[in-house]
Amino acid sequence: MVGVGEQLRLMTVHAHPDDESSKGAATCARYVAEGVEVMVVTCTGGEAGSILNPAMDRPEVVADMVGVRRAEMARAAEILGVEHRWLGFVDSGLPEGDPKPPLPEGCFALEPLEVPTEALVRVMREFRPHVVVTYDENGGYPHPDHIRCHEVSIAAWEACGDPDRFPEAGEPWQPLKLYYSHGFSRARVVAFHEALLAAGQESPYAEWLENWDTSSRPDPGTRVTTRVRCAEYFPVRDRALLAHATQIDPNGRWFQTPMELQQRVWPTEDYELARSLVGDPAQTESSEDGDLFAGVRERVLTP
Repeated sequence: MVGVGEQLRLMTVHAHPDDESSKGAATCARYVAEGVEVMVVTCTGGEAGSILNPAMDRPEVVADMVGVRRAEMARAAEILGVEHRWLGFVDSGLPEGDPKPPLPEGCFALEPLEVPTEALVRVMREFRPHVVVTYDENGGYPHPDHIRCHEVSIAAWEACGDPDRFPEAGEPWQPLKLYYSHGFSRARVVAFHEALLAAGQESPYAEWLENWDTSSRPDPGTRVTTRVRCAEYFPVRDRALLAHATQIDPNGRWFQTPMELQQRVWPTEDYELARSLVGDPAQTESSEDGDLFAGVRERVLTP
C-alpha cells in the first residue's frame, strides 16, 4: 500500500477510447485499489471507429459517434476508478485496401510530432506520474494511431523533465519508469486455446493461431520483463470493456473464455520495461510477480 501522506502515480497513454479497457485495465484497477493515483490519457476521440456490436448499430448512435464514445469512455473510467484526459486529436482510421488510401488530412497520425508531444508533456507535468505505460514501436498492432501514440509517448518522456523543452507547458517533471504493454502474446493465446480443449470446450483461438504470421509479427511475449498479478480485477476489466458498447460485442471472442479459466491459466497482465531511472532493472523486475513501481516505491516513499 502507498505510505501515509504519499501518492504514487501511474499514467497510461492510449490511442483510442476502449484501448484502456483492453490493455492493462486490470492492472490499473489493482493499483487504484492499492491507493495509487492512476490517469488514463486518450490521444484521439475514436471518431473513425466502426460499430462492432450489432446491438448498437442504430441510426441515433451512428449520428453521434463522438458523443457516444465520449460517454462510453467516461463510464469506463468510472468503473476503473481512474482519472481521464483527452488529448483532443482526430482518429486517423485504419486504412484498408490495396493500395491503401492516404490518411485523412488533420488526423493524429499526420500531426507534426511536436504538437501532440507538447500536449502530452503538459498533462504529464500537471499529473506528475512516476510510471508511464504505452505501446511499443509496433503499436501493439499496426494501426497508425497506435504507432503514433508510441512515438508521442517516447518524445514526451524525453522532453518532460527538460526545462528547455516546452517551457510554457508547466514545471519540468521526470517520470522514473516507462513500460510497453504486451497483451497479445502467442504464448497466452496458446495457453487459453489448450486449456479450453483440455476442458472439452470449443476454442475461439484455433483460426487465429493457424493464421499467426511469426515472420512479419514477432511474438511480443518474448519481450516481457514484468508480469503483474491482477486476476481478481479481471471482472472489473470486463465491465469497463462492456462500457464501450459500440466497440465490444458481449457475444464476441473477448468473452468466450470462462473467467475462472482466464484467472487460473494466465493471471497476469504483461509488460516490457523500456526506460528506467531507478536502480538496476535486472534487480527491480520480476517476470512472474511483478510490480510496475519496483524501485520507485523505495525512491518515493522512503523518508
